[in-house]
Amino acid sequence: MDEDENYMLHALEIAQLGKWKVMPNPLVGCVIVKDDEIIAKGWHDHIGGLHAEQMAIADAEDKGISLQGATAYITLEPCNHFGRTPPCTEALLWAGIKKVVIGALDPNPTVRGGGIKMLREENFEVKSGILEKECQEQMQSFMHWCKNRRPLVTLKAATDINGRIDGDRDKPAKRFSSDSSLKLVHELRAESMAILVGVNTVIRDNPELTVRGPDIGPRELPIRVVIDPNNKIPTNCKLMEDGISKTILIQSMYFNSEKDQEHVERVTISDNNEIEILKILDMLGDRGIQSLLVEGGKDTWIRFLKSGLVDKAQLCISNLELDGESGEKFDSSYLIENGLEVSKSFDIENDKITIWAKKIK
Repeated sequence: MDEDENYMLHALEIAQLGKWKVMPNPLVGCVIVKDDEIIAKGWHDHIGGLHAEQMAIADAEDKGISLQGATAYITLEPCNHFGRTPPCTEALLWAGIKKVVIGALDPNPTVRGGGIKMLREENFEVKSGILEKECQEQMQSFMHWCKNRRPLVTLKAATDINGRIDGDRDKPAKRFSSDSSLKLVHELRAESMAILVGVNTVIRDNPELTVRGPDIGPRELPIRVVIDPNNKIPTNCKLMEDGISKTILIQSMYFNSEKDQEHVERVTISDNNEIEILKILDMLGDRGIQSLLVEGGKDTWIRFLKSGLVDKAQLCISNLELDGESGEKFDSSYLIENGLEVSKSFDIENDKITIWAKKIK
């Protein structure tokens, strides 16, 4: 690994400090180097906060360090437009930095290359493509949405040791995965802008679909999405009553919404009773949703897998056995048959976790 890659790796590491808090913005890190030493660093810490370059410049100013002639290593091409903050290209110019090393180009086709163009026009030395793959992977959902205009889809499933996802239907639902696995679920939720379930999961479990544990900062909680073609959702369930986060009901025809609370929205996608998965993702993408976590149940998992639009999956297999003999089953064959392969596996408490990703063709 050469010098540029070492500094970019450091920028990638500090970008992680904004994890869960910056969506819909991507994670971005910046280190500023002078005389072969890192003299300042910054990252995009939370939505509405300073960009990584601006934080690094402020860090140097707080230390009383001059940035004249320094080099900035940034994981994403600096912005060249006004948003919540001024353009980062201007901040770099005013700071006296003379060289900028970039990991990934901005994926948005309307601005891609604009930051580099402006920097070169101002006589900066610019180098790009350093650890580009690693930088793109760190901001995968942002990159995916900019390219496809629909969310990156992650499927989350859990089974007992026999592959059963539920016990006898005439008994209350029972959680069988460990506390550590539950912590991973909430981290997955924190990485997502929306969480989706089928209406039968709502009827059976009455979930809240909230984030508990991870600090997501001032950003909004994930939107709860329910596929409910025929309006079966109980009006007194938590998703309809709690007002904690927005709830979207995806339905196949118009249903009266006069009694719904303000946080509930009904979206009609006319497609008989089998609402096409791509239409759901396009609708969410149009709303700026970059990442979607599909939590269940089995029918919903299989429909998403058969659509070919699942990008990642997390499967938790407990070493416990559910009571009874009935109950639906789910196993890794569904993932394999629909184009996913294991990228990582590990044990946690009594559970085996496998991480799956779409095969690269």
